[in-house]
Parts: sequence; structure tokens; C-alpha cells
Amino acid sequence: MTDKNYDLIVIGTGTAASVTAFNCRKAGWSVAVIDHRPFGGTCALRGCDPKKMLIAAAEVIDGFQRMSAIDTLDGETRIDWAALQRHKRSFTEPVPAKREQAYNKQGIDAWHGRARFTGHNTVEVGDTTLTARHIVIATGAEPHRLPIEGAEHLIKSDDFLELDQLPHRIVLVGGGYIGFEFAHIAARAGVDVTILNRSEQPLAGFDPDLVALLVERTRALGVDVRLGHEVKAVRNFNDGFEVQVHGPEGRFDIATDLVIHSGGRKPALEALDLDAANITHEHGKLKLDKTFRSSSNPAVYAVGDAAGGPLPLTPVAALEAHAVVDNLLGNKEATVDYTGIPSVAFTLPPLARVGLLEADAKRQGLKFKVKHEKVPGWFTARRVNEPCYAYKILVEEGSQRILGAHLVGPEAAEVINLFGFAMRNGLGVDAIRHATFAYPSAASDIESMLPE
Repeated sequence: MTDKNYDLIVIGTGTAASVTAFNCRKAGWSVAVIDHRPFGGTCALRGCDPKKMLIAAAEVIDGFQRMSAIDTLDGETRIDWAALQRHKRSFTEPVPAKREQAYNKQGIDAWHGRARFTGHNTVEVGDTTLTARHIVIATGAEPHRLPIEGAEHLIKSDDFLELDQLPHRIVLVGGGYIGFEFAHIAARAGVDVTILNRSEQPLAGFDPDLVALLVERTRALGVDVRLGHEVKAVRNFNDGFEVQVHGPEGRFDIATDLVIHSGGRKPALEALDLDAANITHEHGKLKLDKTFRSSSNPAVYAVGDAAGGPLPLTPVAALEAHAVVDNLLGNKEATVDYTGIPSVAFTLPPLARVGLLEADAKRQGLKFKVKHEKVPGWFTARRVNEPCYAYKILVEEGSQRILGAHLVGPEAAEVINLFGFAMRNGLGVDAIRHATFAYPSAASDIESMLPE
């Protein structure tokens, strides 16, 4: 028996969910949102935003260490982790109540609990069954299951962001965004950090030449970065843990106080009972058409990380949600153009990319010029005594359009946006070369980065 009927049910309360729910409600639809976790989603509560709050203190330590190395600063400084967490929570703790108040103000019904499909257009929450003309899955992502004995001993990234105290030693299993970002925070807070990456290439979505420089910089912090090392088991050991590792040198054990899962994420779909709604899925991903609609159940759409698209980023989730809103309200065939969307690993210094990797451009048979240099002697790096500064820019021959831009170094997270803006708006190399940027600023380096 149906307890409540709606025009739209949205499962999730993060960025994609909220964009969808609010816009459909403004159009006069009856809307419900469902979430079994505090309202607000990963980015605001358990991901991007709280992580950047913690990085703020690491940035200060990083700057102090770099300038102390050339004797321009004297003394010592350290991170008060408990105080930093209080600062972070001053942002995150009000989010769930504010999000729910915003839903209530707009007349959106907010349901707390785990959603489970019971039919093509029905969802169960606790003992209540909800029905809707359309259902949008916006459940975000969750950590992959790791094939490790004792995997239950690993904490998730969410847990690291909530630690009241940092241990003396941590091991990060996986060398992606999460592994390197957390390593850079923890190392600057005085923790003994080890990153164990199964393949020889960490941060696989970024340019390998620039990644190699960041790995070198990370090791210079004192982080033990071990590539080509696979974790086989994690066991309790002397009030901590023993991590069994297989690497090129054979089998060995690492004693540590904490082991963190940093081995990647997947769409959070398992608890939804997709088969009950005839929602086709394969290898942990939904089968969707180009408009984000289920290929087997036309009442259902998916957006954001749950959709398993090419770029699991918050701005992309919003773009996809707006496309779905257009499709729901206007019966359109709206899709998303992913051109020129930047991605950043917020290490110190940050690593950034937009567009194609060099290997991708070659596979596509494109003819292009590459300009790639290490430039620690440029003013942007010298000013702050940062030894890790490099770029690689790909420009198509003939059209002069930018195919890809890759940066590591001071302010790379901001400068990459200019390359992304140019790519998204069809601006070629000449247009950027003739721009005038404030000097001296990191943006003013762009002209020297461009191939002739």
C-alpha cells in the first residue's frame, strides 16, 4: 500500500540531489528527498569542504617550513589538531539542519532513512512506501571493497576527517586523491605517514610526468611513498595494526596506529535493491542513456557520483542535475558537455589538470604540440621557495585549440581554471596569449607556458 505520492523522489541530499529537488519544486512539482545520513551530502560534510578546512592549517605549516628553510623565519609552529577540528566543525555541523530547513521552506518533504526500491516507481523508507512519477538516484559514492584480509580494520576517509586526535603513525592504502591529500595534511601535522599503492603509477588521472615530481616532493616531506606495493592483510598488533605488504623486495610488515582506506570510490548503489525496480546495472554501475535516464526503467534517472560519469566532481554533479531537471520539466534531451572541467588534487603544492592527457591525445590520433618544463626558477615558485613547479600544455596543430593543460606548483588550483575557461569557451592559444594578467601573479605565467 502506498503511503504517499509525489511527482519526484530524490534519493540523496548532496549537490546533485538539491539542485534537482529545488528546481523541480520551483516548477510546482511535489517533491520528496530521502537520506539515511545527515543532510548535506559528501562534499559539504565528508569530503571537499571539510578537507579544505583542514588543509588551511597545513598550508600555513608548509609556508613556514619553506621560508624557514632559507632562514627568513625563525622558531617553531605546529598544528593544534583539536582546535583545527573545532574550526572545521563550525562549518560542517550547521549544514544538516540548514539543508533540512531549506527543504521545509520550499515545501519539499524530507525523509530520514535508507531508501529501497520496491517497484518501478516505488521506494520504501522504513515502514513507509513512497510512489512518484519520477525517481532520481543521487546517492553519491562509497569506498570500493578492498580484497584484503582484515579489511574491516581500515577506516574510511569520512572517519579520518572526524578524528579528534591524530595518531603517531598512519598507513594509507591507495595512492589516489584521498591518499595524497591526507598524507600532505597528516605529514605537516607531524604524523609518520606511509602510502602504499598497488601499481607503479599513483594519481592515475593526472599527467605521469607531473605526478613523478609530486611524488618526489611528497617523499621530501618524509612521507614513505611505496609504489608497486600491494596490501595483503591488516591485523591487530600491539594496540595498533600490522600491515602485511607484498612488493618488489618481497613480503614485509609495517606496524602502524591507523590504517586508512584511500583506494578509490564507486557509486553508492548496493543498498537500493535496483533489481526490484528493473534498473539495469553492471559491474557496480548503472546503465544510463545520454540523458542520465535508466536504460531499462524510464521513470528513473541518476546524477552525480551515483551516475558513475567520467568526472566525479561536485561542479559536474550540479551540471548533470541541471540537465536532468531540463529533461524532467521540458521533456528535452539535455546532456552535459564535459569540455574544460578542471580537476585538482589538493596536495601542497596542488596538482591540476584539464582536458586530455598526452597519452589520450596520442590514442585519438590528434596532431598536437607539447610544451613541458620544470620551472622552479620562475618568480611564482622562487617567491615562496617552492621547488616543485612544472607544466605541460597540449595544443592542437592547425586549430590552435588547447587539448589539455597540466600543472603542479603554487596556485595551480586557481590557474587551471583559466585554462578550463578558455577550453570551455573555445578560446585558442592566441586569445590567451593576448590576454593581460595582473603581474606578478601565477596567472601571468600562462603566456610563457604556451607552445609557439
